[in-house]
Amino acid sequence: MDVMPQQPPESLKSDHAPPSSDPYDCPPQTSSPPGSEPPPAPDPAAPADLPPVSLHTTLRRAAVGAVAAAVLVTGAVVSVPDEEKDAAPPPVPGPVMRALTATNAGAPASLADLTALIGDRQSWVGTHPSDARSWAVLGSAYVEWGRRSADAAYYGRAEQALRRSLDVQPGDRGNTAAWVGLAALANARHDFVTAEKWGETVRARRPKDWTAYPVLIDAYNGLGQYAAAGRAVEKFTALRSGVPALSWTAQMYRNAGRREDARAVAQDAANRATTPAEKTDCLFRLGELAWERGESEEAVAQYSAALRTDRAHPPSLAGRARALAALGRTHEAQRDYRAALSRLPSPAYMLELGELYESLGLDVESRGQYTKLRRTLTQESGHGVDESLLLGRFEADHGDVSRAVELLRAEWGRQHHSAAVADALGWALYRSGDSQSALAYAQQAVDTGAGSARYAYHLGVIEQRLGNLGPARRHLEEALRTNPHFSPLDAPSAQQALDQLGGTPAGHPQEVTPEPPQQSPEPSEAPPAQQGTLAVAETDVAGSAGDGASGTVKDPAVT
Repeated sequence: MDVMPQQPPESLKSDHAPPSSDPYDCPPQTSSPPGSEPPPAPDPAAPADLPPVSLHTTLRRAAVGAVAAAVLVTGAVVSVPDEEKDAAPPPVPGPVMRALTATNAGAPASLADLTALIGDRQSWVGTHPSDARSWAVLGSAYVEWGRRSADAAYYGRAEQALRRSLDVQPGDRGNTAAWVGLAALANARHDFVTAEKWGETVRARRPKDWTAYPVLIDAYNGLGQYAAAGRAVEKFTALRSGVPALSWTAQMYRNAGRREDARAVAQDAANRATTPAEKTDCLFRLGELAWERGESEEAVAQYSAALRTDRAHPPSLAGRARALAALGRTHEAQRDYRAALSRLPSPAYMLELGELYESLGLDVESRGQYTKLRRTLTQESGHGVDESLLLGRFEADHGDVSRAVELLRAEWGRQHHSAAVADALGWALYRSGDSQSALAYAQQAVDTGAGSARYAYHLGVIEQRLGNLGPARRHLEEALRTNPHFSPLDAPSAQQALDQLGGTPAGHPQEVTPEPPQQSPEPSEAPPAQQGTLAVAETDVAGSAGDGASGTVKDPAVT
């Protein structure tokens, strides 16, 4: 969304209130926070076959009111007497302009500003249906809203808006913004092969267009092409320095297992963040890094700092719930999980809360969460979202193991070779009784999974089943050393398995240096042409994204 569509002038009044500075020490409100209302309904002149949107009339009116108060400063002139012009302060940007400014910088926009942008562009394309750029902006904004609201119905609306943009102006005639939007949509639907295709199409035509690289980074990570993702991060940083570049760099270091480097860069990004939405995102990332290191108290502090900036930030609420559960503060954890789910009904949060309930012996509550999880995943699948990974993980531990193997083998066959998919498939195979086939996948997950405690635990249990007791002990110790409370269900099981082997976890280090990858047999379900195909893709990316990241991160698809 690096475009600045033609926009009609609007009021100069800003409806953006400053964030509360009160500490977030009390239970969050259950009602929707100001500015997080769903976007307004489309203009009647928009396509009639767009899917319905889950809106309440009062919220729609509130969003329309926000649009009425928006300002688009491009070409706008403040009408003041001549003698007062020199002393007059610059106009305060309104929500639409703030949203465009954020997205043009590669930064997150607040939900209030994103709502205003969607309403503004809906109204505009209703009377200007030949404005390809505005259709692209609208479609990309729909993608972002669907992702941040967990409402997959918006993805269908996004696709139609982006296709309309390309009908008006094809991508090969300069409308690469619509292609980038389609790449973002494919990533949101977990179709990383398609996302890579669109992103590479833009990169090939406009290698200096920075907007292609964030979607490519997401696609490469989803495909398990971590070396390519690292090179794309470096190219993005060269083209677009600032807080977004620092955030991507921190993620690259995290993927490489360089936790201290990731923390330092993420802290630098948080220090430089200038908007509330950007600050919240950076603090959340710091919380995630602390959690992965097993530093639960530090994680709670970082998530709470994010929530002091945005009291209704669902990822920070869920993250803090996870860390609170690790500290034994389970009542507060349940409170935060419920608050997160009231704002963002994410299937991942449902699974986490269900497992917390199960660990506490609350079987009725856990079954209720699992029922909601299945229903939500079915709804998302109906809107084109591939949730095979999460559903496969759930089925392996709580449902039909054979179904889990089927889902995850198909996911692997779609070239989704990330550490997460390798781990989930290996664990499902182990649970189905095929530990020998499971071993190669679990080993690949540990080799490329940035020191994940869960991956090390799964590998250790599989090795224990196969009689490889030395490696099993080492990986179980690694899991508990990395994060002794990585899961309310699995962490106690890891300790029990380690006790059976007579091992004891070493003291928790601040930094765990990943070991060199071990050679392991290629997983039996891998497509025969996998290595050759990916080698060609890696060569193409290296030719355009630079050589600086070569060897920084191991590509899991090349073993």
